Amino acid sequence: MFILKNAGRMGLELYLDLLSQPCRAVYIFAKKNNIPFEFKHVELFKGQHCRGEFGKMNILKKVPALKDGVLTLAESTAILLYLSWKYNTPDHWYPSDTQKRAQVDEYLSWHHTNIRGNAGKALWIKVLIPLFTGQTLPPEKLQEVMDELAISLKQFEEKFLQDKPFIVGSEISLADLMAIVELMQPIGVGCDIFEDRPKLSEWRNQVEEAVGKELFQEAHELILNIKELSNIQIDPQLKEHLAPVLRKMMK
Repeated sequence: MFILKNAGRMGLELYLDLLSQPCRAVYIFAKKNNIPFEFKHVELFKGQHCRGEFGKMNILKKVPALKDGVLTLAESTAILLYLSWKYNTPDHWYPSDTQKRAQVDEYLSWHHTNIRGNAGKALWIKVLIPLFTGQTLPPEKLQEVMDELAISLKQFEEKFLQDKPFIVGSEISLADLMAIVELMQPIGVGCDIFEDRPKLSEWRNQVEEAVGKELFQEAHELILNIKELSNIQIDPQLKEHLAPVLRKMMK
């Protein structure tokens, strides 16, 4: 069963699980910009994204998802852009300036196979694989993952941050938002990627300040307490579905 928040409002529906990095980006963006929406909690560990109401609404069976009248969207970047256009959010999020917008687009294109491709792996190694399989992986596997992430972080600092407060200059954009939610994932399992990286740490502080520290902490509460989920019951069908992926990661 979905847990509904703000259920009295009609219209825009956002299907989210805040354990998911892209879901946190959508949630923060909507809340920060005072966009009215109905929060539909899709619990990933219970397999709610694979069946029932959500499975019918979104055949891709993934979160985040948006439903606005007859429109449905299932990709976080598309959802963020749609919200920015429809609700005419402040220009800095997705700038009208052609060159600044191109910089946001450039980062978002790079993001998926670099920051997103590497930052979430620590969570799988330290928490999710043991949770799903009952087996732990050797420390060498985590080190391998962190070494790969370090390469992406170096590129992020040198190419995208440089000496700027934010990726596109003096104000936060969708690029910063998508980046920070991914980089909080390893923090949740005790891998402090900001330690000994003063430029990255300062950028994180700037992003938190721009978003609002209370909203930032609210959105990340689940991931920062991820170890409390060690006794959660995993949906058997979800375990079966993820088995091939987990076996590949355990090699």
